[in-house]
Amino acid sequence: MANTPQQRKRVRTAARQRLENLRYKSSIKTQLRRLKASVASGDADAAKQVATSLTATIDKAAAHNAIHKNNAAHKKSAVSRLMNTLSA
Repeated sequence: MANTPQQRKRVRTAARQRLENLRYKSSIKTQLRRLKASVASGDADAAKQVATSLTATIDKAAAHNAIHKNNAAHKKSAVSRLMNTLSA
């Protein structure tokens, strides 16, 4: 239990940051699902648009420390691999 005003403030701040991190992670997962669906259907234009948006979201999440930079690199590599299967 937080006893000092500073501890109470840190609890509020941490809760706010946790929700922001969850928003980033959820958005990444949703966009990745959309990308996989676009690639499966063979829709190159939609896949390219989703991939661009997804890459930007991953970069923002890494910049705000919502995900680790290596995790971001791994996810971006997966996006690239998916896009390569579409063109092949």
